Amino acid sequence: MAELGFSEHHQNEVINYMRFARSKRALRLKTVDSCFQDLKDSRLVEETFTVDEVSDMLDGLQVVVHGEVESELIHTAHTNVLLLRQLFSQAEKFYLKLQTDVSELENRELLEQVAEFEKTEFTSSNKKANQESNKPKLAPLNEGGVSELLNKQILRLQDENEKLKARLRTIESQATSALDEKSKLERALQDLQRIQGDQKEITNLEDTVAALRSDFQKTLNASTVTQKNLEENLVATKHDFLKVQEQLTMAEKELEKKFQQTAAYRNMKEMLTKKNDQIKEIRKRLSKYEPDE
Repeated sequence: MAELGFSEHHQNEVINYMRFARSKRALRLKTVDSCFQDLKDSRLVEETFTVDEVSDMLDGLQVVVHGEVESELIHTAHTNVLLLRQLFSQAEKFYLKLQTDVSELENRELLEQVAEFEKTEFTSSNKKANQESNKPKLAPLNEGGVSELLNKQILRLQDENEKLKARLRTIESQATSALDEKSKLERALQDLQRIQGDQKEITNLEDTVAALRSDFQKTLNASTVTQKNLEENLVATKHDFLKVQEQLTMAEKELEKKFQQTAAYRNMKEMLTKKNDQIKEIRKRLSKYEPDE
């Protein structure tokens, strides 16, 4: 048996189409035969005809046959387009792009192969034709089966793609928040470093005071001067101590002022204010539920 290189399913589809084409061709041939028969029955009623009469009959027959053949060719072309439409529609559901080579339609070797295939398939007995007609029809490709599974897979992949996009947006938002938090921490660290620098100044002042106290103690222990000189020295030392203490107090106030001007202090103060407001609001809400005394 001649083969066209198809699978069994596709070969059965080709056979079905060729059966359809043969039935249409046989119907058109019968129509052409009836045109000749009508001419015989209607015009060939005399024994002799002139040349003009024969020419007129043939011209009329030509017009009728030409119309029938043209109609059949147009119908065949249109049915072929519908057949291609079915194939292309099924292919697009699988995201495939089919291509056609019109030059292959004039390939004599392939045409002879198709003719041999048709001859082999349709010259068997009526029994084989009946057996073929009793075969179960295969389901179209666009109903269930692989197409349905592929559509489900496409929908699943699209759903996963949307989830990945949402996750990416979440990660981007988290990264942006992390960068903002990093910037805040860097500013807070800079403020802390400035505070530590001011604390070093305070430490130096405290060291100075300690040194003055040590010198004062040494002076008291080693001094051989009179009580008056001691009192004067004591007063002078007290004045110096007061000056130093005043400088220390001013330094502490200046440090506290600088600290209050830092972003960290303002943030802490703002946080405490918000917390206090929240506590007041909660107490206010709780008071609504407390029983009256």
